[in-house]
Amino acid sequence: MPDNGSPTIVLVHGAFADASSWNGVIERLQAKGMQVIAPANPLRGIAADSAYMAAVLGQIEGPVVAVGHSYGGAVITNAAADAKNVVALVYVAAFAPDEGETLGAAEAGSKDSVLNSALVPRQYPTASGGSATEFYIDPAKARNAFAGDLSEQEAALIAATQRPISELAFSDTSGPPAWKDRPSWAVVATGDKAAGTDVTRSMAERAGATITELEGSHVIMISQPQAVTEVILKAVAAA
Repeated sequence: MPDNGSPTIVLVHGAFADASSWNGVIERLQAKGMQVIAPANPLRGIAADSAYMAAVLGQIEGPVVAVGHSYGGAVITNAAADAKNVVALVYVAAFAPDEGETLGAAEAGSKDSVLNSALVPRQYPTASGGSATEFYIDPAKARNAFAGDLSEQEAALIAATQRPISELAFSDTSGPPAWKDRPSWAVVATGDKAAGTDVTRSMAERAGATITELEGSHVIMISQPQAVTEVILKAVAAA
């Protein structure tokens, strides 16, 4: 049974994904008796998604360790600033932006990311009756840009089930970051061609995170769930 005195671990997925991307990690954390939830990240932009996730985090009783993958890292960076029960942050191949930054600008400077060349824009209707842009990954490029250390079959499943992300995720300005007053850990995937290893490493260093480098792709929590779980458990033990 979970120890009710331990933090709840909240796993926030990134772009083009859903909460099932954490399944291998969830199984391992639950086997250790950890309390875990993996909420749906709306993928509609940093402002909207961070407000939503702050509400999720703030309604959890007791301390929380917030874990973000990829774009989910930007979401927890902002959401935890408002959810004061978050005692630690874990970034998994993730963005950890500073105040005033946009992910689009961060990606534009990456020498490791090839994601922009793999994106396909589409339109979706807005509540006001207009339309806005969201992005998918070209299925033919999904394995190279996103999941290079998975099999062709696994990458094809990710491509087929991907959830699109709004352009606002790349253009919204990030707010005050929670990593300035909360301890953080980071998993940097050395073969990350989506967020870009150079971007995630530099952001983790700037945040003062305890960094673990793992050889693998952007979806390192799928290809190496045990190693990622171990980093999360270190954050839980410290919290």
